[in-house]
Amino acid sequence: MVCGGFFCSRNALCALNVVYVLVGLLLIGVAAWGKGFGIVSSLHIIGGVIAVGFFLLLIAIVGLIGAINHHQVMLFFYMIILGIVFIVQFGVSCSCLALKQSKQESLLTGAWKIVKDDTKKSLENNLNCCGLFNKTEFAETFKTEVESCTAPCKKSKAACPRCGDVMMEHSDEVLKILGGVGLFFSFTEVLGVWLAMRYRNQKDPRANPSAFL
Repeated sequence: MVCGGFFCSRNALCALNVVYVLVGLLLIGVAAWGKGFGIVSSLHIIGGVIAVGFFLLLIAIVGLIGAINHHQVMLFFYMIILGIVFIVQFGVSCSCLALKQSKQESLLTGAWKIVKDDTKKSLENNLNCCGLFNKTEFAETFKTEVESCTAPCKKSKAACPRCGDVMMEHSDEVLKILGGVGLFFSFTEVLGVWLAMRYRNQKDPRANPSAFL
């Protein structure tokens, strides 16, 4: 059996879809970890990454079934949907990497204004910080939040870190991981489309030689 044969193409496509399953789970897991910080969930890009990870996981399962059974219809829809996922994932990954720090601060500040006080208290306790950003325009608000803060760090003599700085650190880390992983594996989806197209047009040597594809 040569490398370009039927069984080699099938095994390569199956292996690639197993990788897609792992990548989909990784994207969902990292995005959910970032979303778990509460305020980070205000970054709509995180939601987009979770959606991409879910669809990649779904299409990978379809691709596995189609590859194992050499199912023409499933492989056709697999190629179309995987191509769409590539376009969306490429765009979302570039957005993750291109999101500037000033834009992240603006999104966090806007979300902090509409968050309930109980949620703020919970975030401060979980992240062990007080207030958001100590900027001139928010100086009075920041002072009030620090005074009413009940985070564990208030019990120590050292000043509590600002929640904005803590969340910026986590959000930046999440965006870089998601952007890098998503961008790298988005190009493998082009390989997946090509493999599926090639495999779909190959005849199963175990089938009836006179049967049409």
